[in-house]
Amino acid sequence: MIRWLVIGALVLALLVLSGAFYTVNEWDQVIITQFGKPVGDPITTPGLKFKLPFIQKLHRFDKRFLEWQGKVAELPTRDKVFILVDTYARWQISDPLQFFRRLRNEMGAQSRLDDILDGETRNTIAKHDLLEVIRSSNRTPAEEELTAELADELAPIDVGRTEIREQILAAAQARTADLGIKILDIQFKRINYGEQVLNDVYNRMISERVRISDRFRSEGQGERADILGQMERELQRIQSEAFRQAEEIRGRADAEAADIFARAYDQSPDSRSFYEFTKSMETLKLTVDEGTWLLLTTDGDFYRFLESSDQ
Repeated sequence: MIRWLVIGALVLALLVLSGAFYTVNEWDQVIITQFGKPVGDPITTPGLKFKLPFIQKLHRFDKRFLEWQGKVAELPTRDKVFILVDTYARWQISDPLQFFRRLRNEMGAQSRLDDILDGETRNTIAKHDLLEVIRSSNRTPAEEELTAELADELAPIDVGRTEIREQILAAAQARTADLGIKILDIQFKRINYGEQVLNDVYNRMISERVRISDRFRSEGQGERADILGQMERELQRIQSEAFRQAEEIRGRADAEAADIFARAYDQSPDSRSFYEFTKSMETLKLTVDEGTWLLLTTDGDFYRFLESSDQ
């Protein structure tokens, strides 16, 4: 009997000790509550700690940076354009006691952040035009890139996406100051047009590209016509020059042939007769073959040459 009492006492002591001592990690901050109410200051230093067993309860909170993921929402800008905005943020429990009193746990904090961050994002986006939301700076395009539509889209802006993000962050920090949490940063994950606006943008982009391609095609056709015109003029010039040179050569050849003929006829009768005989033989060779019959008169050139050749 005494043995069982000793064992029971030991078990009870272990239970008491296990409920009395606890460990605080490097990334933990602890609130101790007694009958549901916080007791003492938050415990943020790591190590082995003590509390009253069974009466006091332990509540652990993470002191590291925590993540908040927003939902994709379709929001209107000041110039009445609906865009899809997706955001995310990082936050931290800065005052665990206040956090416990106001939000109780991280689930409650996430729900509260949904209201605050989504609401401030919606309010801030509604105060600015689309160009200010999607652009972060004033960019000067190259002269060849500049079109009428691009000039409108690159009109100077006073507030850009970075300033809008900072406005959302400042407004959210002001609203969470009494919740025991601190919004460290908020960023735009994605900004896109709504479905209807996206179709209009695509159609406008297609029209712009078609207009640019038509302009390039027109300029190309003009250049082609100019090149073909220059080529045609150059070809005519070359042909005209070649024709002139050919006529000059032909004229000089005719003059030289005429001069040779004239000099041949101006020589002695025997030489002239030999020349006439030779030319006649060449003509005869070209006009008479083996099957040709010739009727020669006594006063003809062929007969006279043949007769003189026999002598």
